[in-house]
Amino acid sequence: MSAYGLHRVLEPQGVLPQQAWRLDAEPVPAADEVIVAVERLNLDAASFRQLREEHGSGVKVRQAVLDIVDERGKMQNPVTGSGGMLLGTVLEVGPESPLGLKAGDRIATLVSLTLTPLRINDGLQDWSGEDEQVPCRGTAVLFGRSIAAVLPDDMSNELALSVLDVCGAPALTDRVVRKHPGGSVLVLGGGGKSGSLSLAAARQAGAQRLVALVPTENEAEEVRKSGLADEVVIADARNPVAVAEAVGKQVDVTVVCVDVPGCEHGAILATADGGTVIFFSMATSFSAAALGAEGLAADVEMLVGNGYVPGHAQFALDLVRTQAGVRALFEQRQTA
Repeated sequence: MSAYGLHRVLEPQGVLPQQAWRLDAEPVPAADEVIVAVERLNLDAASFRQLREEHGSGVKVRQAVLDIVDERGKMQNPVTGSGGMLLGTVLEVGPESPLGLKAGDRIATLVSLTLTPLRINDGLQDWSGEDEQVPCRGTAVLFGRSIAAVLPDDMSNELALSVLDVCGAPALTDRVVRKHPGGSVLVLGGGGKSGSLSLAAARQAGAQRLVALVPTENEAEEVRKSGLADEVVIADARNPVAVAEAVGKQVDVTVVCVDVPGCEHGAILATADGGTVIFFSMATSFSAAALGAEGLAADVEMLVGNGYVPGHAQFALDLVRTQAGVRALFEQRQTA
């Protein structure tokens, strides 16, 4: 038994579950494991976009997800390497589990589906394949070092799942912005889930200039109505020159929350020397970011948002509770 789930790795041996090609998803708990009855998957944005672009129709996307889980014993997009997270009810708790969960708890997992043993039992029959939230009947396994949050009772399950899916972004944004008191912050993808939460976190942390970059006028109008940003600019985040021109004066902190590849250089160009770029997008090429900064002679610190900061779940949920603009954007997105 391993708190990291090494005993669940079928191939190749000797790697962690996230690196493994195939996991054992048998729903029988080891002493420190928790078995969850899965009710809903939340595919991460980069993975869902890739699947949709490759397969076209919802029916084909649904089959692609089924094939991945059946082959690998987990949901890990072989192209993006990313997965998502899930919502469900605790079925069984091993006697040595340190997670503090009990049978009957309704939870959202705060670890990636890329390392979570998963079985799907209903063929995803209730999912159209057209949305990143996936109604599902199956089972999942949490390890001793997994993280999960009991679902709040003051918001819908769908809203809570959307928030918890990206709860690492606002917590790390808060931490970084506090190192630049009174500074300026740019959020690429400011109208999305992680982007809107990051804008709210930056404001709460004391940022004096908040810029949201979005791709379309419709999205810009939604962010303007939310009041989360001081400036809303429209540009293709994949076009470095367009990003720099749209933002104007360079910022102290740039937060990358887009779900498409190729946004590294624009983020670097928009950030002042001595500033920080936080990459939350799973579509990021970290070699492109490192080599791009070198080639541009940009003296910027670059951070990988790993999705975990102590207290991140409660922090994100509280932002939705207290910031009407954030909640409005989340609910508008769900309605759309």
